[in-house]
Amino acid sequence: MPPAVQGFGQPFDGVAEYAQYGPSQVTRSAQINQPLGQKAADKLAKKIGLNKKDVLTKTQFAQLISGQGINGNAQDAAIIDSSVRILTNTTGNPLYPEASSVAPIVLASYGLTVNTDGMLESPANATAPPREINQLLLPGGYINTWCINNGAEDSLEMLYESAYTPEIPFATESQQITDFAQLATFQQGGRTSVVGMSVIPSLFVINFSLIYMLNPKLAAKMPAYWAPIPTPVAQALAATGTTTGQVPYSEYASYFNAPA
Repeated sequence: MPPAVQGFGQPFDGVAEYAQYGPSQVTRSAQINQPLGQKAADKLAKKIGLNKKDVLTKTQFAQLISGQGINGNAQDAAIIDSSVRILTNTTGNPLYPEASSVAPIVLASYGLTVNTDGMLESPANATAPPREINQLLLPGGYINTWCINNGAEDSLEMLYESAYTPEIPFATESQQITDFAQLATFQQGGRTSVVGMSVIPSLFVINFSLIYMLNPKLAAKMPAYWAPIPTPVAQALAATGTTTGQVPYSEYASYFNAPA
């Protein structure tokens, strides 16, 4: 994966040395929603301080994601599962929202998703599962507690010692200074593009780190490239920034060229 030249600005770019590891901007339509692939994911993991030998075992991941194991919690596990599915929604890994009239859906490169009510939104929207998942990693949170109780302390330690931790303040500020739509603007050469928050460098590195710790094969499905949200869609989402940050996907699906 070529180094990304980012122009989101701070705090969106995050830690300077890691900004290059966010998705690269697409240069041709075939790159839209293309996954990283395992080789690139493993290479990225090493650069940001993740070691494949310290990730969850297959059994640990299966238990965590299903709410099993010591102090397992089905509700929190469902948030993790939904978050991972949303953030890995690339080609070959489509979503099928229950209320959507158009399926399958693949939108990861745009930094967008569709919820179970058929509403198009940023994965960083206050009502979206990925917005909740990092709370589960805090001391006393489900992931933190589960790992400690189920022999995965090394995995947790690896995550906290990686780029995940220094990126948190940047990602948090990015979300706090942005309205309900949770969109970010990329500027380069006099041109402006808009994307959902999940593909900005700081949040991407955080989400990649967490998913890689859970299951490297799933991290490999995260987007290799980001693509500008079509202007009419970006404008419609921005117009709801003071209310919900959502628009009906069925009304805007035709703007996306996203093969499953």
